[in-house]
Amino acid sequence: METTAFVEVLRREGDLLAASAELAGPDAKVPTCPGWQVRDLLRHTGMVHRWATAFVAEGHTGPRRDGGLPDLDGGALVAWFREGHGRLVDTLAGASPDVDCWHFLPAPSPLAFWARRQAHETTVHRIDAESATGGDPTPVGVELAVDGIDELLSAFHARPKSAVRTEAPRTLRVRATDSPGAVWTVRLSTRPPLTERGDTGDADCELTGPAALLYPALWNRGPFPEVMGDVSLAALWRERSGVTWN
Repeated sequence: METTAFVEVLRREGDLLAASAELAGPDAKVPTCPGWQVRDLLRHTGMVHRWATAFVAEGHTGPRRDGGLPDLDGGALVAWFREGHGRLVDTLAGASPDVDCWHFLPAPSPLAFWARRQAHETTVHRIDAESATGGDPTPVGVELAVDGIDELLSAFHARPKSAVRTEAPRTLRVRATDSPGAVWTVRLSTRPPLTERGDTGDADCELTGPAALLYPALWNRGPFPEVMGDVSLAALWRERSGVTWN
């Protein structure tokens, strides 16, 4: 996907998130984020949006702390979220393609990284906001879902901080049934997972289904569509794959 496409995803998903948050109300529980209410979701995502904006807008070339969570609630909190989301969209849309700033996952450029990362950050949290309303989530497009699966498996869990590990070598396969070539082979061991694109060798467990269902499932926002083989590896993913802010 092109950077401009990710920016449009970010624009749409942030608007949907805010609308769902208003519908659910700040006190509503977020089933996909146990222990959170809608106000927690808005504060967190709005903080991340402002944190990301600063790197691109101000050209920070090293990591920096976030600005903390606001002491806002209700309508004021929704307005604060919308303001920060809009500023992030405008910053990414107007940035020079060769902007130089810090980023924490491999990417063709810093701008490409931040547009992609914030599109997926906001999409996952939009799913959270919609879960608080009790309705069905807005479907995720196949192309976006495949890209999000790839980012999670090939980038997030390639980092040393990934806790998805096994004492003996095991292999987990992820297969999107509605996108040709959307297959990942994840080799687990005492080291960080090593992910390859493609159907390479035997797998101990395979997670399979439409990309739009696999994507939130791998982010622990829903059940796996289908699990074949050793179900303990699917359980291991559930227990160990959470990506935390700190």
